Amino acid sequence: MLSHLITRLETALFGYRRIFLLTLAAFTVLMGVLASSLHLEAGFEKQMPQGHEYIETFEKYRDQLFGANRLTIAVHARQGDVWNQDALTQLLKVTDAVTYLPGVERTSVTSLWTPNVFFTEITEDGFRAEPVAGGDIVPEKLNREVIAQMRQRATAGGHIGTLVARDQSSALITAELSDTDPRTGKKLDYIQFNRLLEEKIRRPFENAKVEIQIIGFAKQIGDIADRSDEVTRFFAVAFLLTGLAVYWYCRSIRLTLLPLACSLTSLVWQFGTLRLLGFGLDPLAILVPFLVFAIGVSHGIQQINFIIREVANGADPATAARRSFTGLLIPGSLALITALVSFITLILIPIPMIRELAITAAIGVGYKILTNLMMLPIAASFFHFTPAFARDALARREKHNGWLRAVARIAKPRNALMVTLFGAGIFALAFWQSQGRHIGSLQPGAPELRAESRYNRDAAAIVGRFDVGLDWLTVVFEATPEHQGEVCSRAGQFLYIDEFTWLMRSVPGVVSADALAGQLKLYNAGLNEGNPKLATLTRDPRGLGSQFAGVNNRIAGLSSGDCRVQGVNLYLPDHRATTIKSVVDAVKVFRDTNHLDGVKLRLASGNAGVQAATNEVLEASETPMMLYVYAAILLLVFLVYRDWRAMIACCLPLTVATWIGYWFMKELEIGLTVATLPVMVLAVGIGVDYAFYIYNRLQVQLSHGLPFTEALELALTETGLATVFTAITLSVGVATWTFSSLKFQADMGALLTFMFLVNMVMAITLLPAFAAVLEWLIPRTGPVRMPAALQH
Repeated sequence: MLSHLITRLETALFGYRRIFLLTLAAFTVLMGVLASSLHLEAGFEKQMPQGHEYIETFEKYRDQLFGANRLTIAVHARQGDVWNQDALTQLLKVTDAVTYLPGVERTSVTSLWTPNVFFTEITEDGFRAEPVAGGDIVPEKLNREVIAQMRQRATAGGHIGTLVARDQSSALITAELSDTDPRTGKKLDYIQFNRLLEEKIRRPFENAKVEIQIIGFAKQIGDIADRSDEVTRFFAVAFLLTGLAVYWYCRSIRLTLLPLACSLTSLVWQFGTLRLLGFGLDPLAILVPFLVFAIGVSHGIQQINFIIREVANGADPATAARRSFTGLLIPGSLALITALVSFITLILIPIPMIRELAITAAIGVGYKILTNLMMLPIAASFFHFTPAFARDALARREKHNGWLRAVARIAKPRNALMVTLFGAGIFALAFWQSQGRHIGSLQPGAPELRAESRYNRDAAAIVGRFDVGLDWLTVVFEATPEHQGEVCSRAGQFLYIDEFTWLMRSVPGVVSADALAGQLKLYNAGLNEGNPKLATLTRDPRGLGSQFAGVNNRIAGLSSGDCRVQGVNLYLPDHRATTIKSVVDAVKVFRDTNHLDGVKLRLASGNAGVQAATNEVLEASETPMMLYVYAAILLLVFLVYRDWRAMIACCLPLTVATWIGYWFMKELEIGLTVATLPVMVLAVGIGVDYAFYIYNRLQVQLSHGLPFTEALELALTETGLATVFTAITLSVGVATWTFSSLKFQADMGALLTFMFLVNMVMAITLLPAFAAVLEWLIPRTGPVRMPAALQH
């Protein structure tokens, strides 16, 4: 039935090949028009796992406590300190400019010049609380006495280390961003926002005396997007190198351009479809279309290899193209469907960005069936080759077949057993070495950018001068409904939070901790003539309530107005996965061992809370996702070949290669992140390509009654060179990515180069060895039967 269906499809497509190609050309033009309006689109919300405990806490209290999308700007004096007229004037100007940027929640803007920054002074009449920069202070009045007064107030208010650097050389401005611009109601364009940061903040106010340092998600994603043109340039280099390599392989300009053009066509369709679906292209997922392009090149070279082999054996181009179509449609479709399923499994991860990435990749892989398995051989049927080309092709094949015949000796029982045992040893070593592999980011700052990038230099400078880290985890203490009316005067709850804060300060990875309970202790000391012995929490309900009212009005982001919700901000030195995990684990230990009636401890808000949720989701999803991928491979192989040997022979080398890849990632300190996950899935897809094409030819030769060693020799001479050539070509192309200024692109280049080569080695060595051992240990009881559709 399958053979009959393929024959009818071949007759229809090649019988109306001009109409088919013209239809595809028209579709390409339409998709090209749509693709031309595709643009980069980033979003903070897209990176948050849906339904996760931490994200539910973040969403519920993001309007009452500090959120996770914070913009931090430092005004740094290049010489001396910030306590001079020039630096303080620039600080005021930057504060005003930040306040009116789109997407900034104005009430959250905080600096020495904003009215929400107080100092408290004890006088003979009691307390005096005023803004650090009173209403009567303006830049024109910044003489030596006024500046000294501001400095004294900043010190008295406890702002040294938080808003003013410990060495007094910098002052901070912080602001919360919303994914929706409050003024327009439209989604915030982070790419444009980053341009505004440069145009309205850094360029106007940075000069010979003052340096402007900017960090935050908006700045980070904007800097990545600004370097996205590098992705295009490196893709162009990889495209050129691939073209030169394909020409060296086939010695025909037309056959060189054909697989490249078909893969580019599917790329145009992919971009056009994304635009049609209303998607943009996330800067962190910009590599995915080009990874899918690599899959297309892999299948294209197999088609070219098949056509050249048939032409070398005397077939005319049209016949060679037809045979290539029928001979590779099933194994090629099988490989592409497996890759498609691999990407679709990413949809199971409840992170909108990964789901969007999965849809992007799945669309691209799906189109490869049309462009690389159908359009390519149909277009090749119009080509004409001279007898000299056929003779040269045959001579080149014979020249390269010598070493492939040597590789085929793996099929001899003794060799196969040795290679299998060696493969088992490598797998055991890789499995052992990859234990404890990293989930999440492993570098401080922005791991997608290199350490010497402006963003990471700014981040390092701010971390080095201030006591508050760039990353913070907000732990929420929520009063249960039956206690909500008495929270503000309930000393037990404040003591519970204070104990937690005190314990967390000693946890490795916590730079500092900030809670309302600590502010109340200072306030109580102030009520008692500043006596440090009385920096404690009062047990008197009325006194506690009045103190809360006095403190909460001047401190934002630590409590709701009714005390029902209180947050403790744990500031971290970085957002490395190991740092976040150790702190989150410490919080969970406290939650499990310390209970207070009427109080529920909830994780977590802050950008570290969002990152912790992402890491936990990736860690929990990784194993099930890979199991789904392998289950799909096993099912598809069985449905096509109806042979359990095929299932084992195709999957075991792939498994070994995957664990070697994990080992490689651990050694290079490449964590499993939103950016690296699709690369590992792609590696599975490429490995399946190699395995299916080789095993398919092996089965064909075995079905002709040949001995296993001879069948393997023929299979490798037919497809082995194309497999090795494809791996080397793709590896050389993506290896150029290691020179990118985007670290995540450089890491992906190194990882892909390694995985392309490892999968190729596994396919031409371990696959035949496993297959040979199975034939030796469990001999077949009957002849090998292949579906007629695969015997081409």
